[in-house]
Amino acid sequence: MLKGKGILFDANLCIGCGACYEACKEKNNLPKTNTEYLKDHLSGNTFTVVEQYGNNYARKLCMHCDEPSCVSVCPVGAFKKNEFGAVLYDENKCIGCRYCMQACPHKVPRYEWNKTQPRVRKCNMCSDRIEAGGITACAEACPTEATLFGDMEKLVAVAKKRLQNNPSKYYQHIYGIEEAGGSHVLIISPVPFEQLGYTSKLPNKPMPELTMQAMDKIPPVVAVGGVFLTGMYWLTKRKNQIAREERKLSVKHETIKADEVNHEE
Repeated sequence: MLKGKGILFDANLCIGCGACYEACKEKNNLPKTNTEYLKDHLSGNTFTVVEQYGNNYARKLCMHCDEPSCVSVCPVGAFKKNEFGAVLYDENKCIGCRYCMQACPHKVPRYEWNKTQPRVRKCNMCSDRIEAGGITACAEACPTEATLFGDMEKLVAVAKKRLQNNPSKYYQHIYGIEEAGGSHVLIISPVPFEQLGYTSKLPNKPMPELTMQAMDKIPPVVAVGGVFLTGMYWLTKRKNQIAREERKLSVKHETIKADEVNHEE
């Protein structure tokens, strides 16, 4: 059973109002990226979207996998999973290899291609609000309880009850219970999930297990690659540090020289 906190999205109750989208933008100080929210897409400035599929709506965001592949493939530990279940990203550790984007089974992380110091961007499940005892901004803003936040055990129970009480209205499966080893975002829907744009036919095994199986077949390549990337990260930081020190020395020398000129005058 999945532990910790999570989100349940019910496509049957979603009216496509975009309140979750707007709340996420406001909470994370993200700029407006589209005049029509239903036409927006996940990006460095958009962490969740509402998409329309016929008469149904679907939300897309980081699924916060129980055993995240982004954590397992990152060579510098820029990703970690906290005690509540949220998958968090540390931009100060990131070296820009983008392995996380390749490894994610849900194709969620986005890269800031247009910035000189780009970051990987995605939903962080409002981790600061959770740590303070609150709930996610999207769940708080939802007017129909299509998005709920809470303990995973309770969310699973709510999802199962909705499926059992209205079998004709729901496709009888909870997306996120088994997919890729389970996730802290669960989804229930009136139609099969691929009809709402979710990745289907995912293995039930945690993705890091499959990643490690692949890595075991090419250990020299992976090892050398990891060492190379870590080394490049260290060299880049050292180069920047040296540049800063040189600038400080240059300013200091110019100040001393100016003082000497003033003294001579």
